[in-house]
Amino acid sequence: MENLVEIKDLTKQYQKRICALQNLSLTIPRGKIIGLLGPNGSGKSTLIKLVNGLLTPTQGEILINGQKPGIESKKVISYLPERTYFHNSMKISELLDFFFDFYTDFNRERATQMLASLQIDTGAMLKTLSKGTKEKVQLILVMSRDAQLYILDEPIAGVDPAARDYILRTILTNYNPEASILLSTHLISDIENILDEVIFLKNGSVVLQSSVEDLRDNVGKSVDTYFREVFSC
Repeated sequence: MENLVEIKDLTKQYQKRICALQNLSLTIPRGKIIGLLGPNGSGKSTLIKLVNGLLTPTQGEILINGQKPGIESKKVISYLPERTYFHNSMKISELLDFFFDFYTDFNRERATQMLASLQIDTGAMLKTLSKGTKEKVQLILVMSRDAQLYILDEPIAGVDPAARDYILRTILTNYNPEASILLSTHLISDIENILDEVIFLKNGSVVLQSSVEDLRDNVGKSVDTYFREVFSC
């Protein structure tokens, strides 16, 4: 199967008059890093939650490896939410135990090596760490799975430039090259150099899905510049 994810006519309505996604259709091919881009309220978080099986569509279809979101799809998706879901009283060693016990594809040795390279003490509690270090720990855990689809929701928001550089290097060097990454962020200029494709969302609909190379060739502008033009109104 060429496409890892296929979405057709997807609609999510929260209330009678609030429609977060409207007849959205798109595909996510294998082996690509894809930027999911759009202003606040465009439907990015809703789409991410639907693909992860955290929400149920009002109508339409999502297929991951040909299957609807559920137990089997969760086995191949490694998800980094916008906010950490780990309790501050947990030690990093306990998080390693949790991931090792819960995910059969978790590479504990890889995670431990990355933590050691940053001199992060696995005996430390999360509450003793800075925001940037917490972000790194969570990303290391997510990227230490041998998943087929990595979904990263705002992985570089709220951290300093040095932390951003480390996070982007981690993304590039620690995922399965046959897998895909769906990366949602507002910091387009920081990540566009690692992207293969972009998806622009506006008002719950896809207004653009293109390879970065084609976009630059066709409009002669960077992703960040073109994004600002599309969403300037």
